[in-house]
Amino acid sequence: MAAHALADWESFYVIVGSSAAALTGLNFLVVAFVADRREHIAERTLSAFTTPGIIHFCIVLFIAAVLSAPWHQVSAVAVPILLVGIGGVAYIARTWHRMRTSPDYTPVFEDWLWHVVLPIIAYSALILASALLRSHDELSLFDVAGASLLLLYIGIHAAWDTVTFIATEGDRNKASS
Repeated sequence: MAAHALADWESFYVIVGSSAAALTGLNFLVVAFVADRREHIAERTLSAFTTPGIIHFCIVLFIAAVLSAPWHQVSAVAVPILLVGIGGVAYIARTWHRMRTSPDYTPVFEDWLWHVVLPIIAYSALILASALLRSHDELSLFDVAGASLLLLYIGIHAAWDTVTFIATEGDRNKASS
């Protein structure tokens, strides 16, 4: 399994990695701009719903960097991808707990889907890809690409949800005052 298989993915990871980096920065700006409206939102709630999006963007950026490095063998990326997959599953377990114990918001089906189910699928796909990378490198690289895109979309969804939640909760609180 020659490293030239990774070279075929260079443009994809430039686009996806750059998007993840830009969206991470944009998310920081948005949260900073709406910070004055969040006095009524518990830190646990923000960490359950906002932080995972940033983590997913950073993971996508990390995957893009790992797969863009000048490896001599495609199989060399198996260990970093495996560690990201395992770490991601563990992090989503923590997110699940924070969502379940959020003091000021009760998650609905869409929240569980986007913040637990889909990320578990993406991180599990990375674990699977790392296991199959030595024997099925082309299929595994598509698996990693699909997981990266899914994490990018999950992060976008989380950012949008954060902004709309903070904006509408602030309006609701002003109306009830």
